Amino acid sequence: MIRKLFISILILGFGFVSEAKDRENTFEKGTASFYSDWFQGRRTASGAIFHQNQFTAAHKSLPFGTWVKVINLQNKRSVIVCINDRGPFVKGRIIDLSKSAAKEIGNLTDGIFKVHILIYQKDTTYIQTQKKSVTLRQRSTYLDFSLINP
Repeated sequence: MIRKLFISILILGFGFVSEAKDRENTFEKGTASFYSDWFQGRRTASGAIFHQNQFTAAHKSLPFGTWVKVINLQNKRSVIVCINDRGPFVKGRIIDLSKSAAKEIGNLTDGIFKVHILIYQKDTTYIQTQKKSVTLRQRSTYLDFSLINP
């Protein structure tokens, strides 16, 4: 009898731990949107080139390289994306998804989705690809001085 009671308490305890872990992983709830085609091929804030066919997203504060699970609250469909840009800069929106990622969780004609974001994995080894810095003296060698009117 005591053994059954102990096992029951143990199982209930794991249930509470699991629920607490879900709350701990819950990062944010709000509205998601997706990038327009205008951004295709442009450089993101992390330095990477944006492609609509990749599972990437923009977030205002999560570190670049963080993987998040985005769950559509209406249909419960989800997608895992990597944060590689900053945004969205529209009031009330919490994440911008690539078109491929948005298609995974809903209909693109809806335009926006009510979502729940879970931190899937924080990657502290994300490498930003940026152009090499050039000094002013080096830049002046690229100028065509014949174009400057005295």
